[in-house]
Amino acid sequence: MIEIYTDGAASGNPGPGGWGTILRAGQHYKELSGGFRMTTNNRMELLAVIKGLEALKSLNQEVTVYSDSKYVVDAVEKKWLFGWVTKNFKDKKNKDLWIRFLELYKLHKIKFIWIKGHNDHPENERCDRLAVFASQDKQNLAIDTFFEAERNKML
Repeated sequence: MIEIYTDGAASGNPGPGGWGTILRAGQHYKELSGGFRMTTNNRMELLAVIKGLEALKSLNQEVTVYSDSKYVVDAVEKKWLFGWVTKNFKDKKNKDLWIRFLELYKLHKIKFIWIKGHNDHPENERCDRLAVFASQDKQNLAIDTFFEAERNKML
C-alpha cells in the first residue's frame, strides 16, 4: 500500500504557485515539490497528485491519495471527471492536467480521501509548507505553459 499526501498553493490565484507531495510506503518516505511563476491553486492541487503518481516505480499499485482539495477528490470519487471526459471537458478548466492524471489513473488502483486542510494533519501541513516554499522560490519558478497560453488568449 502506497500513501500519497498532497497540497497545492497559489498566491493571488492566479499568481505564483507551488505543489508539495509526500510518498510513503512502509519504511520508504519521499518529499517532492515544485513551483510556477503564474498558475492557480486548483492546478497546483491536481499537479501535486500527478507528481506523486508519476514518482511510482511499479505499475498496478494500491494507492491512497490524501488531499484537502474538494476539487480534486470530488472530481474523481464522485465520478464527475468521467462525465467531463465524455463532453471533452467542455467549459472545464485544467483539461491538460486532467488528461495527464487519467493516464496515470489507469495504471494503478487509486482511491482518494479528503482531509480538512490546516487542521494539524502532519503530512498535510508538511505538504502545505513544501508548496508554499516552492511558490516563493523566485529563482526556480517554472512556466506553467498551458495555463499562461490559455490566460493570454483571454487577455
